[in-house]
Amino acid sequence: MKKFLLSAIAVMCIVPLMSQQTATLKLNLEKNKTYRLRSASKQTVVQTVSGNQQTVESEVLYTMSIKMIDATPEFLVTEIHFDTITTKTNTMGKVESFSSTVEGDIKSSETSKIMSYIMNRLSKSALYVKLDYAGQPLEVLNSKILSEMILKDTSLITLTGPTASAIKTQIASTVSDNNLKTMVKSFTWNLPGGQVSTGAEWKIFDQVSSGGMLLAITASNRLDGIKGNNALITVESDIRAPENAPPIKSGGATVTYNNLRGISKSSLVVDTGTGLVTENKSKTSISASLGVSAPGFSMEIPMVINGETVITGQK
Repeated sequence: MKKFLLSAIAVMCIVPLMSQQTATLKLNLEKNKTYRLRSASKQTVVQTVSGNQQTVESEVLYTMSIKMIDATPEFLVTEIHFDTITTKTNTMGKVESFSSTVEGDIKSSETSKIMSYIMNRLSKSALYVKLDYAGQPLEVLNSKILSEMILKDTSLITLTGPTASAIKTQIASTVSDNNLKTMVKSFTWNLPGGQVSTGAEWKIFDQVSSGGMLLAITASNRLDGIKGNNALITVESDIRAPENAPPIKSGGATVTYNNLRGISKSSLVVDTGTGLVTENKSKTSISASLGVSAPGFSMEIPMVINGETVITGQK
C-alpha cells in the first residue's frame, strides 16, 4: 500500500511537468479584440567609398495594432493598423527624421516632410490581411487600393531631378505589397502553426524587401522551454541575396548586391495563449559589396550593417 501511494504521488508530480513540455504555437486571437505590439530598431551602416568611410545611423519605431475579424480553418482575416511610424537618420552628422504623427507636406522641398506626409497617410489607413496560423501574411486584401491611393499623391511632389526620382522610388517601395507584408510579418511570423515539444526545431523560409533589396532568409527556430504562458524560443537566421536578385534603381544609378550575406540571432518569447510576441530581442549583422553603375562610371562599395531590434507586446 505504501509503495502504491508513493507511485501515485510520483505520477501526480510527473504529469504537471509533462504537460509543460508541449505547446500549441499558432495564432489564436479573440475576435474583435485589439492587440498592440511595438518594434524599436537601431542600425548602423558603414560604406567605404573611394577609400573613405561613410556612416549612417538610424532609429526606427513602429507600433502596430491587430484585430481578428473573421477566421476559417486555413487562415485569419485581420484588420491591422501601423499606428506610429517614425524614422531618424544621422548621415555623417546630417540628421533627418520623419514621423506619421505629423501631417507633413507632400509639396515641400524637404524630403523628411514628404515622407512624414506619406507615413501619416499610411498610419491612418487600415490593412486587411489574411494570415495563416503560423503568422505568415498570405494576402493584403486592400493592398492595390491603398497603394494607388497613396501613389496618386506623388503627382503633387514639386521636387525635381534625381532627388524627386529617388523619393518617388522610396515611396513606391514603402507602399508596395511586398513591403506591407514584410512590415506585418516582422511582428507575426514566428510560429510553427501547431503543437511542438521542448527541443523541437522548425524552419521558416522567407523573402523580404528591405531598403529596396530583396533578401532570402532561412530562420532556424528552437523551442527551448515553456514557462507559465510563455514559450521560450531561440532563432538563428541566415540572410543572403537570392539568385538573380533584382537590382536597386534610383536617381539614374543601378545598384547590385548579389554577394550580400548576413546572420541574425534572436531571443523570442511567445504568449502560448494568443501566439503573439511578448518579447523578441534580435541582433543582425550583414556585409556586402555593392556594385554601383550609371552612365559613364561604375564602382564597388563595401558595406557593413549592424542592427538591434526589440519587439514587445503592449498591454
